[in-house]
Amino acid sequence: MSMTKLVLRFIIAILFLTYEINGQSSSPAVTSWLRNTTGITGRHYVSGNSTPITDAVLANVQSVKYSTNWVYVSTNGIPSYITGPFLDGNPNLAGSQNAIFKISLFPVQNTGTLTATTGGNIGIFINGVALFDYRDGASWQVSTSSLKGGPYGGTGDGVWNRDAIVGEKGGFDCSKGHPAGTNYHHHQNPSAFKLDITVISTICNLYNADGLYVIDATKHSPIIGYAYDGFPIYGAYGYKNKDGSGGIVRVKSSWTKRNITIRNTLYTGASVTAGPAVNTTYPIGYFKEDYKFITPSSSNQDSLDIHNGRFCVTPEYPDGIYAYFATVDANWNSSYPYVVGPTFYGTKTATKPTSITETVTTFTPVTVTSLNLKVFIQGAYNSGQNMEAVLLNSGKSINALRTDSITVELHASTSPYSLVESVKGIIKIDGTCALSFSSSRTGSSYYIAVKHRNSIETWSKLPVAFTSTTSYDFTQ
Repeated sequence: MSMTKLVLRFIIAILFLTYEINGQSSSPAVTSWLRNTTGITGRHYVSGNSTPITDAVLANVQSVKYSTNWVYVSTNGIPSYITGPFLDGNPNLAGSQNAIFKISLFPVQNTGTLTATTGGNIGIFINGVALFDYRDGASWQVSTSSLKGGPYGGTGDGVWNRDAIVGEKGGFDCSKGHPAGTNYHHHQNPSAFKLDITVISTICNLYNADGLYVIDATKHSPIIGYAYDGFPIYGAYGYKNKDGSGGIVRVKSSWTKRNITIRNTLYTGASVTAGPAVNTTYPIGYFKEDYKFITPSSSNQDSLDIHNGRFCVTPEYPDGIYAYFATVDANWNSSYPYVVGPTFYGTKTATKPTSITETVTTFTPVTVTSLNLKVFIQGAYNSGQNMEAVLLNSGKSINALRTDSITVELHASTSPYSLVESVKGIIKIDGTCALSFSSSRTGSSYYIAVKHRNSIETWSKLPVAFTSTTSYDFTQ
């Protein structure tokens, strides 16, 4: 067999392992959604009343279905956390969107002309709530020396575009969201204001809510959504280095405020129609064009690219994936461009169809048991005592994301030690391998056997007592 065919077979096998376990998709793009299994409905506050009102609309995601290439997420766009009130005069309430989001299971980089993010939906959070970009539709109009568009009505010049996070802060609820019409959405990291290190809004004092997730500086942030190009969105923290090493750090935006006093150029140097002078009413950061992008050095792997993402290892994608991050500053306040943008990294393919017109499978989660192994196998090692990678990295500029594949078996703890379950996994260069078994093994003990094509089959010294998440180190 030629090397090319061997490599292709390896890649196909890896994709199969990533996306199918016992006939159910295990792609994070299918499994990460917050499905409503309890019948919880939305709730909202109205100004002047700190007792929430219960709505009749189901919250979170109602169903997840998938085909060979797509995942379909059905949702009302209503979160399970309490929404409102919106104290900037916004008269709207969060209402049912009755939407289906169609998102690619195999996103690809856009190698042509980049696609700019737009007003309206550019992604979807895992609870079915919409993601918007930085803008609120308002921009500076030179002829009237005022803002037009968006909440002001009319049409601005579209040259100096207002940043919603700055301009509409007074209208965000405790969870940093608000509605456009009835379409409740977030422009930014959806962690509640009260959870920031420096709290810049007091709305949670009267109208308390939880937000989508809690920032934890000690752990890699979870997947919190997917962009319209199909790539995942993570919270504020990740691995320092793209290969998963270096510990947990705050992943940083590479956009920064410009040092200007007159608004008549873009950060690229291009001359444009002048905007308002920099002052206390329109401080630097009030407009999207007040920011400039500084390409991070190769040593700053925790700084993001121009789209607010990077190709890196994550817990859900140990083989590496391009991922966006919901960036915050050192005080955990939202940091431009906030989530995705100002352009997409990938080819924008997501749509909102009115119905599903292909054969799909309904995703039904199964109880799983996680096993974290450390095992070194026969092969080449580098001077840092890490294994050399033998699997391809799909042409990505990242070193040794994966080393090799192994088969891990669970055997009964008593004679004749019959095989209970077998799964395949990918070892990282440091010998770690994360696996999931298809049913709960909590409370039982098993021998763990590791098989590799070049190595002697190795068993654990004794049966291992399993919990929902179990670790075993073959090097000890």
